[in-house]
Amino acid sequence: MSEEHGPARNAPVATPPERSLRKAGRLKVVLDAGPAVHQRAGLARYTESLAAALWRHCRDAIDVTLFYNSHSGHRPPDSLAPIPARTLALGQYPWRLGVLACQLLRAPIVERRLGAARIFHATEHLLPWTARPSVMTVHDLIFERYPQHHTAANRAFLRVAMPLFVKRADAIIAVSRHTKKDLLESYGTPASKIHVVEEGIEERFRPVDEEEIRQVKERHGIRRPYLLMVGTLEPRKNHQLAFEALARLKAEGRPHGLVVVGGGGWLFESVRSKVEQLQLTEEVLFAGRVPDEDLPALYSGADCFLMPSLYEGFGIPVLEAMACGAPVVCSKASSLPEVAGSAARYIGAMTGEGLAVEVRQVLSNAEAAAQMRRDGLRQAARFCWRDAAMQTVDVYRSVAGGVWEAGATLPDEERPFS
Repeated sequence: MSEEHGPARNAPVATPPERSLRKAGRLKVVLDAGPAVHQRAGLARYTESLAAALWRHCRDAIDVTLFYNSHSGHRPPDSLAPIPARTLALGQYPWRLGVLACQLLRAPIVERRLGAARIFHATEHLLPWTARPSVMTVHDLIFERYPQHHTAANRAFLRVAMPLFVKRADAIIAVSRHTKKDLLESYGTPASKIHVVEEGIEERFRPVDEEEIRQVKERHGIRRPYLLMVGTLEPRKNHQLAFEALARLKAEGRPHGLVVVGGGGWLFESVRSKVEQLQLTEEVLFAGRVPDEDLPALYSGADCFLMPSLYEGFGIPVLEAMACGAPVVCSKASSLPEVAGSAARYIGAMTGEGLAVEVRQVLSNAEAAAQMRRDGLRQAARFCWRDAAMQTVDVYRSVAGGVWEAGATLPDEERPFS
């Protein structure tokens, strides 16, 4: 059963677009908001932030409607409440399998529920068949590069579905140059079909004052200086390397603990047991999922943020940490150098000691750490959801064959999609 609803009552009034895009008619777009409704990790952050930015900055160019599977009774976050939405109610696994089936059969299972939209945008790796042009955001191909870090069932699904989805989409948005490279190498996707649109940083991620840091630390039981990791608890995040580095730092008499923020992912229990093996039970705090409003203070209060990941499609936590003024130590894996630039320290040897070497440099040199904080703030400022939204509209226009008003000219600084 499907439903359509408009802006929620008493929803905040959306900020009007900042300038006219001088369009030749508003393009109707339906955007899959499922990750923002049902998830809490990076896909949710991407979908919510992009949808909100499209609504805020691009409403004179596009008419956006959300679409999601309402099987759980969950609703979009408050930031998306003003945006009209269409839904269907189907269990999580029937939905995933149904999307694949309708692509294989070219069946209009979802098509008739999308309304009059001209473009369908899949914001995660699920693209139903549709007669209208489609855009799909590809975040990563982790299951291809590190198959051992996915469950067998998920790996089997993606190995059938992803090549098909990528082939059928009219345009692909890759969130990093590295993801584009993976698409080229793994599937031979035409380069002209892939558009790199980097993610942005939300305005709430900024350095916060000491009193707010104190209150948040007290709320989460943090009573000592700390290192920080943020992200879903799964093997590719390489928490084990952080535990090994912490053991070395503790052996030197460092007072720091490690705060691990994130919900449980797949295949993590064997990694968690490493904490007991290294006798770090009192030194590692598994904070679980924390309220979004607490994250800026947790980042701001950290003496060092760690991301020794084996693979990242983009690496939003690195960007958030830098925006809050935390020194960042991360791996050189995949997209992370694109995000962190020269503002981070990179792990040379991917060992516990290799990570400990870089963290020592941050903890032992206050002047260098302060410079990293300044550099990180400048690096994070390069990433903007407004820019990402406008570049995304450019992708929509390219697949829809839209044109600008004949003869309309804008000064260079006013051109919407340069």
